[in-house]
Amino acid sequence: MDITIQRPRASCALTGRQFLAGEPFFSALVRSQGRLERQDFTAAAWSGPPAQTLAWWRSTYPATTAAGAALAPAEVLLDVLEELESSEDDAALRYLVSLELVRRRVLRFADPPAADRSPPPPDADGQRHLVLACRRRDREYRVREVSTAEAAAAGVEERLTSLLWSGGAA
Repeated sequence: MDITIQRPRASCALTGRQFLAGEPFFSALVRSQGRLERQDFTAAAWSGPPAQTLAWWRSTYPATTAAGAALAPAEVLLDVLEELESSEDDAALRYLVSLELVRRRVLRFADPPAADRSPPPPDADGQRHLVLACRRRDREYRVREVSTAEAAAAGVEERLTSLLWSGGAA
C-alpha cells in the first residue's frame, strides 16, 4: 500500500499559533483514549513531552509542500510497533508500521518463505503472523497479518500518516 505523507498540523497544539516555514517544532505521539494522537508544538511552547507520550522528535516546519516529507525516525516507528503490541484494535496500524520498517530494512523476515513453499499455517487462534527480526533491538516481533480490507479501513491510513509524518531532520 502506498502511503501519501501529509504535513503536520499548521498550528501549535498548546498556543494555537501558526507555524512559520523553516521554524523548528516538536511532535509527540500521545496515547489518548486508547489511541495515538499526534501533537505538534512550537519550540517556545515545548516544555518536554506531555503525559502519556510514546515518542517525540524535533523537526523543521517545511517551506514547501511534501517534497521533503519523510516518516518519523525508525526508532520512533519501533517504539510505536512495541506500544501497539497489546492492542488488537490497532492491529492494522501495527501491521502497516511493521511493513514500513521492513521496507526501510530495519526489520527483516525471521524465516522468509521459499518461493516453492506455501505460507505457514494459521496459529491455534486461526490467525497468521509475520515473525520479524530487528538487529537494532536484538529481538523478534510477531505481527498479526491483516487483510487488505482491514488495512484500508476508514481512518487507518490517515492515522498512520498524521501520527508519523516528520518534516525532515533538524
